[in-house]
Amino acid sequence: MPVRRRAVVAAVGAAPLLMAGPAAVPAVAHGSMGGPVSRVSQCSAEGPENPRSNACRAAVAAGGTQALYDWNGVRVGDANGQHRALIPDGKLCSANNDEFKGLDLPRADWPATSVHSGAYTFRYRVTAPHRGTFTVYLTRSGYDPSKPLAWADLDLAHPVATAADPVAQGGFYTFSGTFPQRSGRHLLYAIWQRSDSPEAFYSCSDVTFGGSGGGGATGTAAAPSASAPSERRIEAGVGRSTVGHHGHGGSEAPAPAPTTAVAGSGNTPDKRPSAAGGAQHLAETGGGGSTSYLAIGGAAALALGAAALFASVRHRATGGGRQGR
Repeated sequence: MPVRRRAVVAAVGAAPLLMAGPAAVPAVAHGSMGGPVSRVSQCSAEGPENPRSNACRAAVAAGGTQALYDWNGVRVGDANGQHRALIPDGKLCSANNDEFKGLDLPRADWPATSVHSGAYTFRYRVTAPHRGTFTVYLTRSGYDPSKPLAWADLDLAHPVATAADPVAQGGFYTFSGTFPQRSGRHLLYAIWQRSDSPEAFYSCSDVTFGGSGGGGATGTAAAPSASAPSERRIEAGVGRSTVGHHGHGGSEAPAPAPTTAVAGSGNTPDKRPSAAGGAQHLAETGGGGSTSYLAIGGAAALALGAAALFASVRHRATGGGRQGR
């Protein structure tokens, strides 16, 4: 094959590889239920190294502290709606992930949020927003928290809340639901199934019915108290986390940080500037902002390089050769 043709073929063949490189990076979202607070968020708020509640200390003893630094990463990457097929009974809270096995411990002393029957505003703390559907289930009457949680314990036919593509504001997805009549201790199981990826996120939140609280973020917490991790706590643990808290490994726009304190959580305003509208759109639809720009820029650079190489080879094969005669 002539030198000029080999150079052109090599340059053209490399272009798809460069374009495919960034696109092949898996897109992942992150989050956990913030109200009623999930087990992993609660234990993270207490402090991974020295949690104060007996249940969170037991969770650390069973699975280690890393799960609490990775509080927003309870997930199944290829779920695609097949939650029951992929997550066995007894491992719902960990999503069958060994790192989070401490969350599956059957105990009646997990910190719980007090709620009541009727309307409720759910708050899902998100650190990388994406399109998708939230479905929240409540355990059936007669639920026994001292036994491992099974799919049959959940009232799957009557979710207490569903929401498709809610808008993330202040670092939270907020959506409405309704609690039925219940009494005593129960558990909420939340599934966030992305629509732009097969990935799904899961969380378990302990609640008690019959108290004086309820009504979403304004509800009071039963003893031991339940509270979501503050922004200060989240930021302090980023260095120990194995998941990106604000986008896809730092390549996307972060979820808007809370600008007002959440009752009972100790949240403080985050002073980071907000992302531009285009980058935010990419974050919500699953595309990485800088990843997309790198792909475009890389393709342009490759095209320029190929053109320069083509010109150089052509010069040697034509004009440059005549000068040597």
